[in-house]
Amino acid sequence: MNKQLIWLRSDLRLHDNTALAAAAERGPTVAVYLITPEQWRAHGDAPCKVDFWLRNLRSLSQALDELNIALLIRHAATWDQAPQTLVQLCKELSIDSVHANDEYGIHESRRDAAVAKALEAENISFHRYLDQLLFQPGSILTKTGTYFQVFSQFRKVCYARLHTALPRLVATPKPQATLAVKSDLIPEHISGFAAPSEHLRTLWPAGEDEALRRLEQFADEHISDYKNERDFPAKPGTSQLSAYLAAGVVSPRQCLHTALQSNQGEFESGDIGAITWINELLWREFYKHILVGYPRVSRHRAFRPETEAVPWRNAPEDLAAWQEARTGLPIIDAAMRQLLETGWMHNRLRMVVAMFLTKNLLIDWREGERFFMRHLIDGDLAANNGGWQWSSSTGTDSAPYFRIFSPLSQSEKFDADGHFIKHWLPHLATLNKKEVHNPATAGGLFGAADYPRPIVDLKKSRERALAAFRSLPSRNMG
Repeated sequence: MNKQLIWLRSDLRLHDNTALAAAAERGPTVAVYLITPEQWRAHGDAPCKVDFWLRNLRSLSQALDELNIALLIRHAATWDQAPQTLVQLCKELSIDSVHANDEYGIHESRRDAAVAKALEAENISFHRYLDQLLFQPGSILTKTGTYFQVFSQFRKVCYARLHTALPRLVATPKPQATLAVKSDLIPEHISGFAAPSEHLRTLWPAGEDEALRRLEQFADEHISDYKNERDFPAKPGTSQLSAYLAAGVVSPRQCLHTALQSNQGEFESGDIGAITWINELLWREFYKHILVGYPRVSRHRAFRPETEAVPWRNAPEDLAAWQEARTGLPIIDAAMRQLLETGWMHNRLRMVVAMFLTKNLLIDWREGERFFMRHLIDGDLAANNGGWQWSSSTGTDSAPYFRIFSPLSQSEKFDADGHFIKHWLPHLATLNKKEVHNPATAGGLFGAADYPRPIVDLKKSRERALAAFRSLPSRNMG
């Protein structure tokens, strides 16, 4: 039998792994993962994310060992070295075919095209599979054959497809005969990426068992309340699965099937919580399709070209205050503290802090996008870019430019008693539930005199943002 190589990327799991199942079906299989630190640095990947992926690799290596599949580690500073590194490995092991699950950024596509070409020159076949999405990009199109730019229309076509062709879960490979190839040790850390705190690691245990436990627990205990609870950051209303989805420790198919199971197989009727959560899976899908259909978003360009002319402010002191959680607005500072300490931020707050940066401070969304990637354990190009461009009114199906969240009203609405704020800003714990949202109104005698005053006037800065967007030469801002 001819030997197969599965090249693992953002699919660090044994179960429901399309490329792994296909490789194992064709013959004796070996797995490889490329450690590419310079590439990770170029993409701004967070140290806590790199650590999380390494921890998941260790867990996966143990699971693969039980199937007699060795996991090899190869080092290549950047993806430019991937073709040569993989060809060399294939020659060493007499590999017949390489299998990989598709990835969708512009750099990923170029890397895979170069790998395919190099392997073909050595008569080694390269097979790629749909795995991290429910639908092949290019298969969900408008009547004129273009990629959707509006989520609700995209979702409608997805629903029609799900009715007729629900993506199936892929079988897990069975143990194979032992090969004379030993697994490599997974590095504990990578030079240049600081180790996260033990507290952060404890929040995000590695491995498929943990990902599936979270999925099952969410479906059993929280999914029905998801629509009503998901916007309240002090409540356990979300699935906490985003880091596992980004690393491919759990698949969107597994998430979809679990959600459907909790709602008698329905995704348009029945449990409103399950329906809302499935919609979030489809938002994730939508942003990945956007990466393929409109590659400029992979190049740090605005989806809406006219918004490239927004007169963003160069305001390093304001940017630093936002980054360091000292804006004087408790909901913003608490959210940023959550990000800095846990590698994660509640989704409602991601929108609130993004609008504050891009509208109230009128700072370029790319500064925020970059900062998030450098700190998020669930950093994902499509979702992060999509969220930032939505909030800044530069993206597809984005918030209209005149829709600007007030941090104070968001705080009062979604953290009414100030529980979230007081957890992350304990020096505000003595304030009552009215003052905690805006300590400046309480004067300097409230026991938190060291808390800064707001760095910006919300009303005036809102007017400034509206004027900036109205001044754009060709305005089609929704």
